[in-house]
Formats: sequence, structure tokens, C-alpha cells
Amino acid sequence: MGALALAEGAPEGSPTISFTNDVLPVITKAGCIAGACHAKSDGQNGFQLSIFSYDTDADYREIVFDAKGRRIFPASPDHSLLLLKATNQIPHEGEKRFEVDSESYRVIRQWIAEGAPRAIPDEPEPTGITIDPPAQSFSKGETRAIKVIVSYSNGTKRDVTDLCEFTSNDAAFASVDHHGKITAGSVPGENSVIVRYVDQVAAARVVIPPDRLLPESDYASLKVNNEIDELAYVRFRELGLFPSDSCSDSEFIRRATLDAIGRLPTMKETNAFLKSEEPEKRAKLVATLLSDEHRFDYANYWATKWGDLLRPNTQRVGVKPVYLLDDWIRQKFRANTPWDEFVTELLSATGSTHQYGPVAVIRDKREPADMAEFISQIFLGVRLGCAKCHHHPSEKWSQDDYYSMASFFGSMKRKGQGISAPISGEPEFWWFEPGGTVKHPVSEAVMKPRAPDGTEFEEMGEKDPRSVLAGWITAPENTFFARAIVNRIWAELFGKGVVDPVDDFRESNPPVNKPLLDWLAKDFVEHGFDQKHTIATILNSRVYQQSSTPNEFNSADNRNFSRSYRRRLPAEVLLDALSNITGQPEKLQGLPNESQAMEQWNHLLPNDFLDAFGRPNSSAAPPLERNPEGSVVQALHLMNSKVLQKKFAGENPWISTLEKMTAEEAVAGIYLRLFSRSPEDDENRISLNYLAGEETPSREKIEDLIWSLVNSAEFVLNH
Repeated sequence: MGALALAEGAPEGSPTISFTNDVLPVITKAGCIAGACHAKSDGQNGFQLSIFSYDTDADYREIVFDAKGRRIFPASPDHSLLLLKATNQIPHEGEKRFEVDSESYRVIRQWIAEGAPRAIPDEPEPTGITIDPPAQSFSKGETRAIKVIVSYSNGTKRDVTDLCEFTSNDAAFASVDHHGKITAGSVPGENSVIVRYVDQVAAARVVIPPDRLLPESDYASLKVNNEIDELAYVRFRELGLFPSDSCSDSEFIRRATLDAIGRLPTMKETNAFLKSEEPEKRAKLVATLLSDEHRFDYANYWATKWGDLLRPNTQRVGVKPVYLLDDWIRQKFRANTPWDEFVTELLSATGSTHQYGPVAVIRDKREPADMAEFISQIFLGVRLGCAKCHHHPSEKWSQDDYYSMASFFGSMKRKGQGISAPISGEPEFWWFEPGGTVKHPVSEAVMKPRAPDGTEFEEMGEKDPRSVLAGWITAPENTFFARAIVNRIWAELFGKGVVDPVDDFRESNPPVNKPLLDWLAKDFVEHGFDQKHTIATILNSRVYQQSSTPNEFNSADNRNFSRSYRRRLPAEVLLDALSNITGQPEKLQGLPNESQAMEQWNHLLPNDFLDAFGRPNSSAAPPLERNPEGSVVQALHLMNSKVLQKKFAGENPWISTLEKMTAEEAVAGIYLRLFSRSPEDDENRISLNYLAGEETPSREKIEDLIWSLVNSAEFVLNH
């Protein structure tokens, strides 16, 4: 273990075993500090330790002084209860945790013999761990070992492999034993093994290549539209994946229009695009979709997504504050406000909840800790929530990190009505006033503002710490923010992020293509945090323009983006599409007539269709991520909803036009409107057979044909 090397240069006779760096790792490795053992809420048989050793002082007191100090016996270390129980020499409910002649036994025994000190002279702190090698390629069933080296604050390093905990993200893919020996499974792909030493966490990348890798020449002919394609192809070659063919023009205009501005393309737009013979017509379409011509559709679509993340419940903060916040978000997207400006304005908000929308966020997340956790998850991609009570189980975040982040919001003052009345109640006023503090719940120390990456800040005096935090978050060199935002954009366009879930960046959840994510973030910063630029870059890549039809080399891939993944249309997009097709606008409570579902600013406004298709639960606290999966309820709603039946039966100029066409023309028009394509031969034959019998098709049959097609997977999915 190298446990005795920590105190090199210490005076003779001084302690050499560190409680924090040696003893606690041994106890942790033995499984004593587990949620099912002594780290349970009430401990085990009167012996309670902190989970993940988040409170080392309490753990030391429990081991050394609790129960009148009966757990250790410095005069005769071998008779210490701590060792007798762990080796099962006396009855132990947890059974034997290590052997008498083991290195673990000797470390604890020597620590007790040295007087069980809390610390040793000039004791260094761990500053990070590295894994050697950090990534390995395995044959199926092959076993290899990794080595873990810890670096200390005094510049020394040490092999702590035998003191580390090892867990596999997917034991079926690759398992790992207590000594860091990894055994590959039989399924090709990539995953990670997580390593923890004290409060340091790292991940070892495990790659199992397929039995047969494709030759380089197979990739040479692939079209490269931009850097996204170059970086994706490197990944595909490594994993033996080959991308699907490029999607058709029909698929592209439907997919890109839905993804960029949240609506189906019109028949005029589709006809013009399909007939165009311009070589760069796809890039031209992307530029048009993201131009000012479509800024209102664009803003409504993307504001709906960000409303899920930012918008609080009206019953908690009031109707007017939520409405003002929603309007502020839409204004920002209409203006294509750079993300650094958006976040700075949001974080620095002060004033009345009845005058300035962003103040609603502060009113909702009233406590400094809640606001810190909220901002970290949305704009840094870091879930600090676990660190509120203890060390994060699979990441480096500690309670110090959590409450240091919270201290940025500790100087906010407020007056007025704190809880909303049923309608809107009175306004609440928020402002910054120096002198507020946030205390650590265990040590009660006053926490200084510190960024999660450890960046310390000078004394702020009269300066609002929130503006300092905003400056750190949006600094070009801060990879947290740029990676978090581009990952969210990517997830909206592909159905999942390069890091998935999108707000859970950690060593134990690495990106599936780190070079790609890093490049996207760098490009985002270099172009002024411009979301439209990033969307355009992604939409113009061949990777985005792949077909959703798999081939023999990527049929099992559901995470590396070697094909387009089919995605269900969001609830608002689908409802607006049905309203536009039938010519019957949805009657939306609280909005003017002719309004679209994407203009809804409050999830409390009733709508059975939107609830069925997965809009967020209005009573849940943001940020809210939607469930993208389909359901039986959705299928039954499309087939049986009386509201939809009335839409199809209502006045519809488009259907009236179809009635005057021949059956062939009507079928072609329906497929073009719904799917942006012409019908296949068998689809055309079946449709014409149904419409046959009259010179022009009847309205009833046209309605039935449209109804049957909107119930198809092709209509409700973006592919």
C-alpha cells in the first residue's frame, strides 16, 4: 500500500499512519462505511460512521472516543475491538472484513500503536488521482489490472491501488474486483470503471472493439461537412461502427424544420426545397430557418424548452412573475441573445417580481443552497445535490463545494409577500446587501464563495458575489459552462447528449466522444456563445444528416450517433402540427384565439393532449426534463380523442381544396403535407383504393386517410 511513506522526513518516533489517508480508506475498502452498514442513518449496533467519510472529524471521534474509547487499545493494539470485529475473532454481524496477516490489518494496528493520532506532522492532502493506464482496449473476456496513483499537496505521489474502491458502470460489459483487475465482457463498446480514493474520483475507460474492424478505406469516401464529422468518424473507426447513409431531402427538410423552429415545413417550403437543384441547398435551408424571418417560431420553440428548466410554479411565486419570466425568455431568444449575457442577466437579477421576470427564479429558489444547486445543474451540468449532506457518491464534490457555491447567494435580501396568493398576490422585492453569510452545517464555518473547480476569489467588499460568479461561469476558459450548453443543444437535436443525462457531468459519466464535445464547446465560445451558430454547425454536419435506417455495422448503436435516432415530437409541437393540418386552432386557456401551444407560458393551464404527451408536471420543481418515451395513453388519445375528432370534422380550407382534386393529387398532397415526401408505390395504391369510387374523393374519406396517417409512427416521430 505504501501507507508508511507519508511522513518522510518526520522526526523519529513520530506517527507515520494517517487517519484520513490510510485508516479511513482501509475501513472504506472493507465495506464498513456503506449505507447498509455503519453509515446507515442510525449506524449499526451503536457504531455510526459518516457515509463516504464526509465528516472525518466525527468518524475519528466515533472510533477513538465513543463508548468510552473501547474500540481501540493502544497498549495492546491486537486486542482492539476495531480489529477483533473486522477479522471476526469475536462475533461480528458484518462477518470477516480482512485477515489478521493482511496489509489492511497492519495499517490499522500500527495507527493504534502510534496512539491513534488525528493527524501526523506536515500531513499532505490528496490533490488528485491518476489511473495508469487511463484507457485500455480489451479482447472479449480478457483481464487486465490498473494502477492508481495519488498526488499530494506536498508534491509527493503514491500507489494507492489497494486502498481504492472500484465500481463498474456496467458490470455486464466489464467487471472489476477489489484490486483493480478489470475483466471485459463479450459485448463490443465502451464504458467506464470508477475509482475512488478518499474524496478523489477518476474513471478508467474500457473499450471492447468488435471482432472485425472496418478498413480505413471504407471511411475515406464519407463526406465531411465540418469538424463534427471528422471527430465522429474517428470514434466510429475505433468502435467498428459505420454511419448510416445520408437522409433524403424529404427527411432533411422535415427533420431540420422541426428541430430548428418546432413546426412542420409548409407545402410551399417543401416543394421549393425538393425541386431545387442547388448543391448547397441544405445549408441554405438551415440559414433560412435560423434567420430573422423565423425568429418568432424559433423563440417560441426554444423558450418552451428552457421554460421547462427555469419556470417555477405559479402557485409558488404567483401568476405575474411567471408570465414576466416567460416573456423575458422569449425576448432573449427572439434577439438571439448570447448565452453569456443571458446567464449574467439572470444571475444578477434584482428588483420587483411584478416588474422584472428573472427575479421570479430567485423568489422560487429562496435559499442560497437551493439557488446554487439549481444554477450548477442547469448551467454547469453539475449535480451538486448529493453533496448537500455528504460527499458525492461518484464524484469529487464535497459539502465544502456545495456550501461554498451557496455562499455566492448568501447576501440577497428580500421584503414583501414571500408566498403567492391564489392569483398573484403582492410583489416581493429582492436586492443585494453586503454582509450575508452561509455556514457549513457540520463545522459551522462561514463559507467563502468558491467555484466548484476550486477557484478562489478575492474579498468582494461591496461587490455582488453573484456578478463574480456570473463572470467565472461565462469566462471563455471555463469549460463547464460551454460544455453544458452545447451538450443541451446537441441533446435536443439528437435525442440524447454527448453526456447523458445532459446535466450530469462527472468522472463516472464520461462523454461518449470527449474530443467532439470539447470542440463544440470551443467553437461555441469562439463564436460569442451564439446558440444559432452552434445549431447551424450541427445541422450542417453529415452526422446530423444521417438516415435513421441502420446498417449491419450500427444496428446496435444507441449512444455513439452513427445513425439518426427516432424521437417523439414534443407535446406542443405535435399539438400545433395537428391544429395546423386540420385548420382548427387549439383553444388554450389564458391565451388569445389562434395562439399556438408553444406560446403557453404556464403548465398549470389545463390541456389533456399536452398532459398525455408529456409536458412537465406543473407541481414539480424546475429544472424539469421530459420523458421522451411513447405510451399507450398517447396512442389511445390520438385514436379516440373527441377533441381531435372535432378538429378533423371542423372547417378546413386545405381539406376543402383536396376535395376538388383527383384522388392521385389528393394523396400526393396529403403525404407532402404530413411527411414532406411523395407516397411509396404501395402507400399510393392502398390510399387510392380507399378513395376510389368517386370522381373526386369525398371529404369523409379524406379525413379518414389523414386521421390514419397522423396515427402512424412516421408522423409522431422526428426521424
